[in-house]
Amino acid sequence: MVAFDRPRVTAVLGPTNTGKTHLAIERMCAHSSGMIGFPLRLLAREVYDRVVAIKGADRVALITGEERIVPKDARWFLCTAESMPLQRDVAFVALDEAQLGSDRERGHVFTDRILRARGREETMILGSDSLRPVLRALVPGIEIVERPRFSTLSYAGAKKLSRLPRRSAIVAFSAEEVYATAEMLRRLRGGAAVVMGALSPRTRNAQVAMFQAGEVDYLVATDAIGMGLNLDVGHVAFAGLHKFDGQQRRRLRVAEMAQIAGRAGRHQRDGTFGALTEEGPDAFEPEEVAAIEGHRFPKLDWLYWRNGTPDLSGVDALIASLSERPDDIALRAAPEALDLKVLKRLAEEAGVRDRARGNVARLWAACGIPDFAKLGIDPHARFVGRVFGYLAQGFIPHQWFADEVARLDRTEGDVETIAGRIAAIRTWAYIAQRPDWLADPATWAARTLEIEERLSDALHASLTQRFVDKRTTALARKIGGGVGALPVEIDQQGEVTIDTHAIGRLEGFRFVVAPDARASDKRLLLATAEKRLVGERRRRAEAVIASDDAQIALGEEGAILVDGLAVARLARGTSLARPQVVLDAALDCLDAGVRARIVERLRRWVGEAIARVLPAVAALSEASRAAEAGPALRSIAAAMEAGAGVAERLPLREAIEALSAGQRQWLRQRRVTIGALDLFDARLLKPAAQQWRRALLAANGTPPPPAPRAGATVLSRGAAGAVPLMGFRAFGAQAVRLDLVERVARAAHDARAQKGRAPFAPDPALAVSIGLEPGTLARLMAELGFRPVAIDGGAAQYVWRGRARAKPVAPDPANAFAALAGLMGR
Repeated sequence: MVAFDRPRVTAVLGPTNTGKTHLAIERMCAHSSGMIGFPLRLLAREVYDRVVAIKGADRVALITGEERIVPKDARWFLCTAESMPLQRDVAFVALDEAQLGSDRERGHVFTDRILRARGREETMILGSDSLRPVLRALVPGIEIVERPRFSTLSYAGAKKLSRLPRRSAIVAFSAEEVYATAEMLRRLRGGAAVVMGALSPRTRNAQVAMFQAGEVDYLVATDAIGMGLNLDVGHVAFAGLHKFDGQQRRRLRVAEMAQIAGRAGRHQRDGTFGALTEEGPDAFEPEEVAAIEGHRFPKLDWLYWRNGTPDLSGVDALIASLSERPDDIALRAAPEALDLKVLKRLAEEAGVRDRARGNVARLWAACGIPDFAKLGIDPHARFVGRVFGYLAQGFIPHQWFADEVARLDRTEGDVETIAGRIAAIRTWAYIAQRPDWLADPATWAARTLEIEERLSDALHASLTQRFVDKRTTALARKIGGGVGALPVEIDQQGEVTIDTHAIGRLEGFRFVVAPDARASDKRLLLATAEKRLVGERRRRAEAVIASDDAQIALGEEGAILVDGLAVARLARGTSLARPQVVLDAALDCLDAGVRARIVERLRRWVGEAIARVLPAVAALSEASRAAEAGPALRSIAAAMEAGAGVAERLPLREAIEALSAGQRQWLRQRRVTIGALDLFDARLLKPAAQQWRRALLAANGTPPPPAPRAGATVLSRGAAGAVPLMGFRAFGAQAVRLDLVERVARAAHDARAQKGRAPFAPDPALAVSIGLEPGTLARLMAELGFRPVAIDGGAAQYVWRGRARAKPVAPDPANAFAALAGLMGR
């Protein structure tokens, strides 16, 4: 059972980062032909690409379970250990990570290659120094070469995920842990690349390329990275120290810890390792740290073995040969692997035994289909049984195979869904690589590879979208150099970017975080932007101060706009015509001196606008404070100013009667109409003036209702009392603009003058032109002091009855000038 000796069998042993694999590649390329067996498809593919660059694609082959590239003139073969074509005569053979001969599931494969895989001129076995005693026992005359590690590996203690140094790899032991860790890193540090053994080479390479290129500073992986994958990692952090090995959940052996930790540091650069927890079951023990740092591990004095050339004469003979026990003390019978479990399940079915007659080799080959999708023994055995059923009759049916493959050719879905499809397509790719299972294996091998690559691209995109936030990565990377080092840019639309990654918008003076930013990111984004946008905000402030009148406008609810941006609002001042200017809270980021200059500029604009748009209000405001105006005019001016240029006549009747001819002339010059019912300036009823009146009233604590349309219009319920403020007077269901009320009043008094004391009818044409309904007209006439009289068979007639005198009005404590109206009675 021990392999016969051949010349030049060399074992190159040592810890990680000793250049063992690189040496094997160099030695293989120096021979006329060669073959290397690797533990992972990913690693085989990585080395295949390197050798192709040296020897050319037409001379190099790649053979794995799911992928087979074998040019006609291929002379150098890169394979997974299970797929090594041992029947080929090559000058050089190497086996990488040979210590996996102690693995429960795959150990027998590596042991078989140690015993049987030989190169014509040179054989090289690569692995841990723990292999030394078992290799001496199994391969007599083997030459052992020890290689020291190029760099130092040291323990860096426990660090929280948020405090890990850049270029760290975090190792977890399940897909769920990998995804959870990557999601946490996305929130804390902008994201991470993800590497798992179940990923296709294409996805793995895309993720690693992202890490190697510095697009992300962290990598989250399973223990697959311990199998020779070369990465630019400075620190390896263990998310845990326990794994499920297919049988039980157990603590990692020290050699396994070292294999993973050894990925830190490459060539001459030192590396560190540690855990995420300082205490508890997932923390390193001092003796474990010492063993890893000193590269001292328990020696292997045995490996798992299974008959590598089983008896294919019958099903029972096959099972018996696979169940043989080794007769060498350095070998142990391998635990029952999946393929043997499946074979035993199928052997219990009479139909399978019948079909297996003469087809035992095919049955055993079918049992070797890996359970990529992790279906479990029963579903996987049923699938293998179906495949063998077809193989026993010749080929797998084209339509069944095509339908199953087509079902997987979809790229939509989340990470887990796409990863599940990749696992499934790997099964069909494995089948397509068998040369005699399909009628057209080459076509289907290309087709399944095409689908796997498309799914791999989708998975890479999905992983990147889920676990990488380039904006936060850029911030986290730059923030260490000081906020001043952050390359913050602002485009003409106000978009703020850091390293071309949008972080938000500068809307006027307020920085708004990008809507897709998570809550945990916002504090960092705000802090970054606030410190770096000082100069831009200062520039914008100076632009406001230097703006001309055409750039400033009055907005809704008293907002003051500069180039369309609300920078301030009107507030209660010393009087309605002298409002305060209050800056928007967004301008609090400016220093006090700049804010004061902006307020002064806007206050000047407000004063000029009121004088231009509301000239009567501005004049009345001055008159209400002028001692020479006299009590009567001051009280009228104060009341009209309080109403933004409108006041009811009745409460001011005594003040109006006390006006001198000169004071009346002064009011007429300011175009103030002393109407029958109200005092007003007709210019204030225009849209621009109405907007200012509404804003001033609102600033003064009197929010006006929406203004009715021009002419007579239907009132909203409950609004009648406030309508006069907006230049309308309510009469039942309608409101009439004050200047139109005055037209009706004058027409009525003119008609009364002509008729004397006789009843008269108002001009119907005037009422119709205004849009007055009969009920509205009747109420208006009553307010004007006319009493309707019934005239048989004709329209309503009116006679003068006179208006009631105003009752004394208590002064408004909020407006001292209104108290002047009360002084007129003294």
